[in-house]
Amino acid sequence: MKSALKISFIAVLLITVTQLHSQKKFKANWESLSQYECPEWFRDAKFGIYTHWGVYSVPEDESDWYGTYMYTEGHPNNTTHKENYGDPKEFGYKDLVPLFTAPKFDADEWADLFVESGARFAGPAGEHADGFSMWDSKANPWNSVDMGPKRDIVAELETAIRKRGLKYVVSLHHSWLWGWFPTWGENTDCANPANESLYGEKVASSAWRVEGERGYYKVDPMPSAKFEKLWLEKVKEVVDGYNPDLLWFDNRVQILSEKVRQEMMAYAYNNAAKNNQEFVLTFKRPDFPLGTGTVDLERNRMPDIYPEPWLTDNSISKQKWIWHKDLKCYPTNNLIDDLVDIVSKNGNLLLNVAPHPDGTIPEDQKQRLREMGQWLKLNGEAIYETRPWLVYGEGPTETKTGHLADMHFDGFGDEDIRFTTRNGQLYAIALGWPKSNVLSVKSLSSTSFNGDIKRIELIGSKSKLTWEQTKTSLNIQLPSAKPCEHAFVFKIN
Repeated sequence: MKSALKISFIAVLLITVTQLHSQKKFKANWESLSQYECPEWFRDAKFGIYTHWGVYSVPEDESDWYGTYMYTEGHPNNTTHKENYGDPKEFGYKDLVPLFTAPKFDADEWADLFVESGARFAGPAGEHADGFSMWDSKANPWNSVDMGPKRDIVAELETAIRKRGLKYVVSLHHSWLWGWFPTWGENTDCANPANESLYGEKVASSAWRVEGERGYYKVDPMPSAKFEKLWLEKVKEVVDGYNPDLLWFDNRVQILSEKVRQEMMAYAYNNAAKNNQEFVLTFKRPDFPLGTGTVDLERNRMPDIYPEPWLTDNSISKQKWIWHKDLKCYPTNNLIDDLVDIVSKNGNLLLNVAPHPDGTIPEDQKQRLREMGQWLKLNGEAIYETRPWLVYGEGPTETKTGHLADMHFDGFGDEDIRFTTRNGQLYAIALGWPKSNVLSVKSLSSTSFNGDIKRIELIGSKSKLTWEQTKTSLNIQLPSAKPCEHAFVFKIN
């Protein structure tokens, strides 16, 4: 008996030692960081949710860039601020912080909604561009535990989301803080050295605001060593304190020195390895080299199948990321079609929702998330755990490409079809219901597809389908009744 126990102990010890040796050790250089591998859970998950919610939500105005635009003379946010709060010289962004009390925020209620939507990963914006941390920060006195809500928002959502079996996301946008507030001026509270801990150190001028589609890409002067140190400390606090499964970075991280960017990635990857955690780090190009993390596109998507998993972050509203009184949401049909298109190209969708300043998620946004969940409950086998087919799809609609391109995209039509596969099963997903009641799939014509089609099912329909495969297309006769309200999934054997 003792001998058997001894052998078992040695076996366990050997396995443990092997696992420790097999863990990758990342060094702070691009070659070592290119060991990164996107985990299977992300490849399988396909759909996640995050939130733009913070001090910038309080004015209920039209821009998540309120903090910078409120100081820009003549900008609508500047005008609104003067009407509601007075001159920003007297009532600055710091004075909005006590108004962000979030009296109705309920992390469990949010998490239940995320589950109902069919999302597989979810979480908050940990810090936006405004320098206010939504966690119990020791590096930053402007945080949600010491001020505003007096609650650790990142911690509460971590507990609620993980309790429901979802992967946890934290997004970080804080590289934008460098030059976000007009610290170069003399006539605002931003220039007061007493407020530097929120607004950042004084910079020479606003010269960095002159180029790029959004107007914030040229940076002169570049960030100081002091700024970089605080930026890194904030990332480490999130990594050490909350161990997110997915750490998401907004663009403009490339303004930081290569050394700091490399140190951050190595720290996050080694922390995950230490915890045996399957970790994802997403970034926008050109902040990090390809292969060192997972690529994210903002309001944009790949034009074709991309060989590595990738992410699109888009919002539930076509124009806005945060709540305001006139927020208009995409129709549910557009959101589902976008998800299908992105998944067919080997991507995942991270959908932003915009909570009300009081901490509730408005009903029109809830409705869309619930409708997405209902669709996924019926058709999820064609989305979750799928992989791309030989081609992503067909149809006349071309998606636009480039940063923020989806803001100028009006959606798909009845002739657009997307393909996915799962365990050898092919799915053809029609993004509309043809008026002719015949779905023609050119990619499965007898001259394009060398294979026997034995059976075709329409998920959610009990009708037996008939079809004909010709030299130009596979023509499927549709039943008289639709099985659901949105994209229609055909299971082809």
